[in-house]
Amino acid sequence: MRRAILPVVGGIIALAAASQAVMLIDGAARLRAHAEPAALMAGCTDVPEAVALSDELRQRGLRIERYMQDIDRRKAELAVAQKQLTDKLVELRKLRQQINDHDTSISRGQTDDIARIIALYDQMKPEQAAQVLSNLPPDFAAQILARVQPETGARIMASVEPGQAAVLTSYMGAIRAAKN
Repeated sequence: MRRAILPVVGGIIALAAASQAVMLIDGAARLRAHAEPAALMAGCTDVPEAVALSDELRQRGLRIERYMQDIDRRKAELAVAQKQLTDKLVELRKLRQQINDHDTSISRGQTDDIARIIALYDQMKPEQAAQVLSNLPPDFAAQILARVQPETGARIMASVEPGQAAVLTSYMGAIRAAKN
């Protein structure tokens, strides 16, 4: 007799487990509230409080559905906006990189130009270089003198008139102080 009971109990337990699994699968649908006035009001139409409560619950259910639709719409709008912002950010980063590359190439070009000018002054006779530097703005002339070979710079400074040499020397001191 014991052996006959065990399969029956096992079958009952398996059936209960299967019903629980079905309830879990369909759990979200079962948890939703559906306001169906006809089903709720069957036999309660003579109680005004029940009618009012039923109507209030139905209206709340409709408001909740509208709120959920509004939230879904806003989620979609936010996703589109986030995608647009991400795309714009990628585009701006590319532009910044292009600008940095461009600035680097311009800076490199300016450095090359300055190096050529310095080499030109290094090869000029000191008297000629002094004449040209005397006609340049003092800050630019001081930058050139600060970058030429020290011996060449000394010869050029010796050929510049003393007042101009004093101005150029003060500018050169300011340049060196700014570097340190």
